[in-house]
Amino acid sequence: MAKAWQHPFLNVFRHFKVGEWKRSTKEGDVTPVTDKTLKCTVYRIRGSVSAGNYIQLPQTSTQSLGLTGRYLYVLFRPLPSKHFVIHLDVATEDSQVIRVSFSSLFREFKSTATWLQFPFICEAGTSRKDLAGVAPSGARWTCLQLDLQDILLVYLNRRYGHLKSVRLCASLLVKSLYTSDLCFEPAVTVAEARRAKLTVTPVPREMAFPVPKGDSWHEHYVHIRFPSVGSRASSEPARKSRSHPEAGGPVGSAGTWSVAGAVFRGRVRELVPPPVAFSNPFPDGVSPAVQMFGPTAAQPVPRPLPEVSLFCEHSEIPSMNGPRDRSQEPSARAEVTDKHTAGNSVHTAAPESAVVPVALEDVAPRQPPGRKQSKPEMTLGETVFEQRSFLPDPILKLKGVIGFGGHSTKWALWTKDGAAVVYPCHAVIVVLHVDTREQRFFLGHTDKVSALALDGSGSLLASAQARPPSMLRLWDFQTGGCLSLLRSPVHALCSLSFSSNGVLLCGVGRDPHGRTVVLAWGTEQVGRGGEAVLLAKTHTGVDIQAFKIAFFDETRMASCGQGGIRLWRLRGGELRSCPVDLGEHRVLELTDLAFGQAQDSHTLYVCGRSGHILEIDHWRRAVRRARRLLPTQTPGGHSSQKQPFGAGGWVPRCVGGVVPMLWADAAYPLGPGISISSLSVSQTTCAVGSDDGYVRLWPLDFSSVLLEAEHEGPVSWVCVSPDGLRVLSATLSGHLGFLDVPSREYNTLARSHTAPVLALATECSRGQLATVSQDHTVRVWDLATLQQLYDLRSPEETPCAIAFHPTRPVLFCGFASGAVCSFSLEAAGVLVRHRRHQGAVTGLAASPDGSFLFSSCSRGTLAQYHCSTTRCRVLRVTANMVCRDAHPTPNALVVSGDSRLLAFVGPSKYVVTIVTTASLEELLRVDVSTLELASSRLDSAVAICFGPVPPGHLLVSTSSHTVVVLDAASGRVVRELSGVHSVACPSLALSRDARFLLTATDRVIRVWDYSAKASPGCQVYIGHSEPVRAVAFAPGQRQLLSVADAIFLWDVLGAPGRSPSGSAGDSPGAPPTCEAGPGARQPEDTEARTGGLPRQQVPVPSQASPLQLGAHAGPLKGADGAFSTSDEEGPSQESHNPKGLHQASSLPMLVKEASGAGDGAQGAPGGPWGFSMRPHPCGWATARSTTKAQAHPSARPDCYRHFTARYEASSLVKSVSVPSARVERLLLKAVVGYNGNGRANVVWKPDTGFFAYTCGCLVVVEDLHSGAQRHWLGHPEEISTLALSHNAQILASASGCSSTASRCQIRIWDVPGGSCRHLLSYHDTAVQALAFSPDDALLVTLGDYGDRTLALWSVATCELLSSARLPEPAHGVAFNPSDARELTCVGQGGITSWLLQQRGADVTLQVHREPIPEEVGAGELTSLCYGAAPLLYCGSNAGRVCVWDTRAGRCFLAWEADDGEIGVLLCSGARLVSGSNTRRLRLWAVGAVPELRRKGLALCSWSTN
Repeated sequence: MAKAWQHPFLNVFRHFKVGEWKRSTKEGDVTPVTDKTLKCTVYRIRGSVSAGNYIQLPQTSTQSLGLTGRYLYVLFRPLPSKHFVIHLDVATEDSQVIRVSFSSLFREFKSTATWLQFPFICEAGTSRKDLAGVAPSGARWTCLQLDLQDILLVYLNRRYGHLKSVRLCASLLVKSLYTSDLCFEPAVTVAEARRAKLTVTPVPREMAFPVPKGDSWHEHYVHIRFPSVGSRASSEPARKSRSHPEAGGPVGSAGTWSVAGAVFRGRVRELVPPPVAFSNPFPDGVSPAVQMFGPTAAQPVPRPLPEVSLFCEHSEIPSMNGPRDRSQEPSARAEVTDKHTAGNSVHTAAPESAVVPVALEDVAPRQPPGRKQSKPEMTLGETVFEQRSFLPDPILKLKGVIGFGGHSTKWALWTKDGAAVVYPCHAVIVVLHVDTREQRFFLGHTDKVSALALDGSGSLLASAQARPPSMLRLWDFQTGGCLSLLRSPVHALCSLSFSSNGVLLCGVGRDPHGRTVVLAWGTEQVGRGGEAVLLAKTHTGVDIQAFKIAFFDETRMASCGQGGIRLWRLRGGELRSCPVDLGEHRVLELTDLAFGQAQDSHTLYVCGRSGHILEIDHWRRAVRRARRLLPTQTPGGHSSQKQPFGAGGWVPRCVGGVVPMLWADAAYPLGPGISISSLSVSQTTCAVGSDDGYVRLWPLDFSSVLLEAEHEGPVSWVCVSPDGLRVLSATLSGHLGFLDVPSREYNTLARSHTAPVLALATECSRGQLATVSQDHTVRVWDLATLQQLYDLRSPEETPCAIAFHPTRPVLFCGFASGAVCSFSLEAAGVLVRHRRHQGAVTGLAASPDGSFLFSSCSRGTLAQYHCSTTRCRVLRVTANMVCRDAHPTPNALVVSGDSRLLAFVGPSKYVVTIVTTASLEELLRVDVSTLELASSRLDSAVAICFGPVPPGHLLVSTSSHTVVVLDAASGRVVRELSGVHSVACPSLALSRDARFLLTATDRVIRVWDYSAKASPGCQVYIGHSEPVRAVAFAPGQRQLLSVADAIFLWDVLGAPGRSPSGSAGDSPGAPPTCEAGPGARQPEDTEARTGGLPRQQVPVPSQASPLQLGAHAGPLKGADGAFSTSDEEGPSQESHNPKGLHQASSLPMLVKEASGAGDGAQGAPGGPWGFSMRPHPCGWATARSTTKAQAHPSARPDCYRHFTARYEASSLVKSVSVPSARVERLLLKAVVGYNGNGRANVVWKPDTGFFAYTCGCLVVVEDLHSGAQRHWLGHPEEISTLALSHNAQILASASGCSSTASRCQIRIWDVPGGSCRHLLSYHDTAVQALAFSPDDALLVTLGDYGDRTLALWSVATCELLSSARLPEPAHGVAFNPSDARELTCVGQGGITSWLLQQRGADVTLQVHREPIPEEVGAGELTSLCYGAAPLLYCGSNAGRVCVWDTRAGRCFLAWEADDGEIGVLLCSGARLVSGSNTRRLRLWAVGAVPELRRKGLALCSWSTN
């Protein structure tokens, strides 16, 4: 709702006094004239250049109109034969500024995160040959009604805040602008509305156009309402726009206009929006256009541009066969457009915000000229089909990015706390936590990021975009939101620097003429609702390679470049500079600079290509000292400078008495120096990066090298962390890492291809990804950690295609020379090399069963290989099979899921052929050029993809922007998806369950709801700065990959392959299927009553006082109050205890006891465990984690439940020798032993027979019938605990920290395949317990006494949902089997219940604690298990078992079950098993416990003695 002073409407021109030009501004030819039609003064804006002739409100870009009205009314008329432009700057609720532009200059609709461009096409006459057109001579006055709220909601999923500014550019006449929250009907006056008692809101007299007496408003004027009612997402009901039809009006005399879905022909009569839900009414590349036709509009008009007709006079709409008779007036409906599918959700790379569900009117596609119509499509006048959206929206979330740099590799920054690194990856800005390796992203740039800067407080981030004109973004670093978007006045920005207080930002760039420009912005108001203000701008003739603001004075700066150093000063709104006298060093090419960090230091350090480091006194503007980095001379006289770089990585060294290079103060050095590219200074050290690949750390007196690290490429950037303990470095080869000074260790953060990625391949069992790139490298990545595993490179060969062997660690690669190589990933060598192709390899595919490999080349040759053995051999080579001169593509060769069929494009680009994989016998040949008989062009196949085997479909992407689905057996067309992209789609992929279809072209990725047969909806995602080369689903089908400039890993939020509807695993909140209640008689109960087991002494109850509950007592939130009953067990015995206590027959009875071997005292508290208080081998948490370092580690509790790692007397091996492929190797066959140190490290699923346990670092999976073992390797340390999911499909294992890993390792295993799916890391010392939720959707991990944290993970995405720090150590954790939202921990003093609260994607934990009653007589609870709802059994260190009512939050029963600490409790039906450190297992009959709870007695306590 607008402010009160803006009600009911506001005349913007009058309010801002346009004409006085004090609160507004004009530029160029802007003149007030009198219009003969309106009979009033209007403003004429004309000129040959629209950008140079305009009216702008308010006067400057730093001001804001602050107009909050939902609707903006623009009363204007385009000048004949001219173009015009209207720019609106609209602010969202989160202060994001979006530019919305309408112009007849635009050729198509374009959308970015901050700019919407709508073409406005006005033509007279017949057909249009171009989308951009000038206004006809009969252009009329127009009331353009813009719904600003819905424009942002529909196209960007953003919420409207206010109108910031308006710019009206030549050439047009404008009367005024109006804003209002009311939807006016311009054709109805107030008098007409009162007289006819119309329900519409009439236009105010001030806004009304004069209408001659007896004429219709629509015969003289045009009304455009945008977005149209049919495409709105507003919750406000759409109003109907009505006017009285006038008799005798000429047919076709009215004009036709359309803006993004609103087409008007003549009078606006009626709006009948058929409701449907989707996210965006226009597909990518479809231009929502504005059209105006003359009197011949009733003639058939060819329409190459998709249009949408929602506002129309149907009597004047031309039919597909000719003019429609005026008497035929059907009800208003959407006009059918092109075959492009509506309903796209365009997700641009913008800062994340709340996703608003969008409900819009359905839009059906119209047939393009010459295209055959398929069944799901409808022509003009037919019923509109229903377009639907698939949820969630968005369906994808960017999970990880593999890559670094893009425009350059010289920008990588430490955060203020030194815990994370900020760096660009092409168009994405990545924040990487150096300890956890978690990534978060700043999305919004549409081209490569050229510069970064972070202010001293770490709250404001600035980034510049490379492509001219350079765009500058200011971000809230904590939230990731974009606070301000500026178009830089320079052609391209190459450097940014923030002042330490964040109020000044300086940038360096070049103008279109190549001159260097220095700019200064004031950023003090950014984040407070204001904008960045350009304070100064100056041109300079000197070269600037580096520019930085002094930390001690934001008005002082320094720059360096070719031949000079300049000191800058900002004063009086001007930037002034003066040079530093370098003397004989004035010819040096200087590359980087840094201010000394000491408060009293006047030193400026500058480095150069010649190896010089100059110390400049910036107060005296003079050189204080000059040094030069020279290569070390060996005794033989040879230089020790690095040879050409290989894959050696880094070599950290601590230099003692030997200095590896010479620093010379002489002005004329001996020989060439080592080129220095970057330097960074701390309070005590200076880090230097050079082209020889070394990062060297020096003291500030440069007396000796403290530390150095060797890289595999020239170092382009160094940056010392704020505490001076870490040195960040980047290389030209795309490597990013840091040198840890105290430990003298180097850590790799990111590796990257240095050229576009061409293809990808995924491996299922080991979770690996392989990519090939134009940088002549083949790289293998770990999908769990996103780290590089292998790097294969050959300067002579260019890899083109890649494929994994499905069952063995073998990688196949095809090269441009025609060679096909097989690499062993175990031996890290070439197994075999085949050269059967004469042209570049264009396709490579392996059959899923691992029997065959196929390759194709640009000369049309197809080769078949037998690859089931170690060395694959050639079986067949056939010529003229595949398409000649084809480009390498991941979809050139495809094999069906059952390994029976091979499909490819060939022998020509118009034909798709299917052959058998075994014999290459041709089964089917489909000519895709004949699929559209009415088309004037021949279609060719671009990419192919097999669907799931049943029903056996083949998807073909054609050059006509269509995906055709063929039956692989008959070749018939099953379905057709038209308008998939604006250009041909070179890559597509279908999920294993045929639910999602991926298509990619240019820089756009589309996700289609393939399961919707009639009209699949899609969502569009951008983020790549270069065309996407390939897309594919990850092995688990819950993630997808896209490769282009970098490698993107996306999470599929609506993951494929979910449980059937109604199953227990259908949703995280669904309760599991309950077993039979305790009331049901179990077979073992019958045996017990018949005397099958010896009866032990019945526990005798003792008197106890009622339990006093604390202030937090009471049922937990969400408790339903239900209870269950059970039959009494055993013969009835009379009790002699006080009133209120039950008979002994209703009490838990000991049914059977089993003691451990040996004659040790059963009552010994320590038992056989022998507690050891030696420190944990991994130590305690350090200051690397600000959250965990603040709490001191706890002393080890007196509880044997906690894991104690074995003492490691051995050390890691120094080197590993890998035998060649022909030499026999040792393979682990069997393991004898069990890790007794582990806790809960044995899992067994009787239903499936799955049995697993741990032995050291191994997970041993054993078949209990045959004794055969499988060994799962991967943990670097001893495994502490295991957990098996309820469906026995996932196993979780946890090990402690190590010298190579600072945190515990939690591995998620795929039980059927035996492979590690994900690697989790959060806890610092050891993991005490693991537990899956009843629906297997969540995993909880509990840290030990040294960690004291609880973490909650999503099993589907392996993301950390929530975590909490515990005030004291916890000994066990378990989920409530009847409520997946509740889990319980036991520890010192009581039980702690956690209730999961989920709001959207956010998960919070609500805690509730209940103390142990004094009557229980237990100081610590050490174990727990759930019984029949709502019972919770807990064991204590005193040997007692207590029973809790989780709904009432009280303990109502306790008995002495053993002499020692109870570490194990298991409950099934009416039986409870307890195990203690006295080496005894006891079986208890607890069938009567629910009855005690139901009768609501006070706490009762029993003793077995």
